[in-house]
Amino acid sequence: MKSQRTRSQERILNLLKSLEQAVSAQDLYLELRNRAESMGLATVYRSLEALKLEGVVQVRTLANGESLYSTLKADRHHLTCLQCGASVPIDRCPVHDLEVQLQQGYQFKIYYHTLEFFGLCNPCQIAQSQEA
Repeated sequence: MKSQRTRSQERILNLLKSLEQAVSAQDLYLELRNRAESMGLATVYRSLEALKLEGVVQVRTLANGESLYSTLKADRHHLTCLQCGASVPIDRCPVHDLEVQLQQGYQFKIYYHTLEFFGLCNPCQIAQSQEA
């Protein structure tokens, strides 16, 4: 049984649906303020956590520890540069079959998964080798 969403959760979910990219809780807070929809930052975080537990919002944690939130669409996978922060999406899911096996073998409902590879992009590798 799905619990009733609060007004704040509905506002956050609608805002996330209207955005074209994953955003931080701080950016959501600022966007709400820009739209003259006052909401405290703690309420933004609580709402995001509740929506995440409901399985309608997914979170992606970057190398710097910042969390980015988006509505649940499809699994996203990235190559992320530790130097410049550039993030390149990986189109094909290399672990989809594993997800199916885990759901069946453990009777575990999986909402989404993320896969992140961290390293240096080509421009940062070149810049690093020129500094040496």
